[in-house]
Amino acid sequence: MKTTNRVAVVTGGAHGIGAALVEAFVADGMAVESIDLMPVEDAANTQRPRGSARHTVGDVGQREHLERFARQVVERHGRVDVVVHNAPPPMHGFDACSYDQFVEALRVGVAAPFHLTQLLAPWFAPGASVVCISSSRDRMSQPQTESYTAAKGGIAALTHAMAMSLAGRARVNSVSPGWIDTQGATLAAPDLAQHAVGRVGRPADVVAAVRFLCSPEAGFITGENIAVDGGMTRQMIYHGDCGWTLGA
Repeated sequence: MKTTNRVAVVTGGAHGIGAALVEAFVADGMAVESIDLMPVEDAANTQRPRGSARHTVGDVGQREHLERFARQVVERHGRVDVVVHNAPPPMHGFDACSYDQFVEALRVGVAAPFHLTQLLAPWFAPGASVVCISSSRDRMSQPQTESYTAAKGGIAALTHAMAMSLAGRARVNSVSPGWIDTQGATLAAPDLAQHAVGRVGRPADVVAAVRFLCSPEAGFITGENIAVDGGMTRQMIYHGDCGWTLGA
């Protein structure tokens, strides 16, 4: 049944940042459609979204799952106001990553956001907003992270390309989270000190940036990326500086 309520679509919505986004959009009075490999009831450390949230179990890396989900969104609502591409690609490193695993990461992390946006674009409401969740790994890396890092770099570039193609139909931006604690981890003082703001990030920090980008206050922003990393990617690291030492 179609509704005139504002509609948000969230991928990877069963846990972590995705679940926090679903809860925030519901609190904003939106009808939310999410998809994730994980059922919401099995998501650890996550309150189940209530009210106008509906969850679909599916793999965005599988074209048929993605297209079925898009049809459900359109049939139920007939409009889309917000799309957040949050489903994370798998991480495999250079030494052990197979060709198929690398391609899978690109399907989940780049091809799925592209195709889902294509599928939903004819139903974008006036003022629609698309937000891609990239990562601070789109500009920095650890060893053995190639599949994830390549996908996050791809979605960062896809963001500004889609912003140009969808000009006048939707604004498209991305958010690059840094270290976001989604599990309530026990953190040591050095974990906090390496962030200029003195703490590790929380899902609410990413939610705040996404909410802003989807709001009328961000109406003059498109094709842009916001790093939500506590300044971590801006800090220059030298051996012996700020208490940092390189182990032998």
